Amino acid sequence: MYKILMVEDDKNIQELIYNYFTKKEKDTFFIDIASDGEAGLEKAYENQYDLLLLDVMLPEVDGFEICKEIRKDSDVPIIIITARANESDVLNGYAIGCDDYVVKPFPLPVLYQKVNALIRRSKGLVRSKIFSAGDLSLNPNNGIVICGGKEIKLTAKEYAILKVLLENKGTIISRERLMDIVWGYNSGTDERVLDTHMRNLRKALGINGKQIKTAIRRGYKIED
Repeated sequence: MYKILMVEDDKNIQELIYNYFTKKEKDTFFIDIASDGEAGLEKAYENQYDLLLLDVMLPEVDGFEICKEIRKDSDVPIIIITARANESDVLNGYAIGCDDYVVKPFPLPVLYQKVNALIRRSKGLVRSKIFSAGDLSLNPNNGIVICGGKEIKLTAKEYAILKVLLENKGTIISRERLMDIVWGYNSGTDERVLDTHMRNLRKALGINGKQIKTAIRRGYKIED
């Protein structure tokens, strides 16, 4: 059985996640709950967990601060849960050591799969894989992108787009699917936003940006 600490002050979300996880697969997950940041930190220090779910907006101590403190001496998988979807928050979460980021409202099956994947990876049950195309590579374990032998910096959205393309190398990914994965289902994001991020991603990749091909009226794919 895997032990999860959920630090969340919204009782409805606590109940939804608890019920879904504990009933999805019997005896797979034990969910411990803290309703404020101070209690969450105390539980995290006193117990050993397989994964932490941290809300950002918490009484006493926020989720970012908890993540920062935990990362001083632990590599336990951490998923940040927040209603704040702006890019600076996402980047901040990854910068301080979170492993994944979920924006409210989120589908419970998606959160469940993210939790399963992170725990399995942390236990060595899933082999880590570096995605590559030509001399372009992306390491999902540390978020590093190497292009032409040099590390490059991407925004959170550029990174997410590149990851989807590399995971599906040689396959056309529709614009709709890309937007669903990167911005979330039913986000209402204008397609022109995707165009802008794709243009910026190609620019950041330099000559390797030509590896991203546009399939007119269909989507995008990346090739070696």
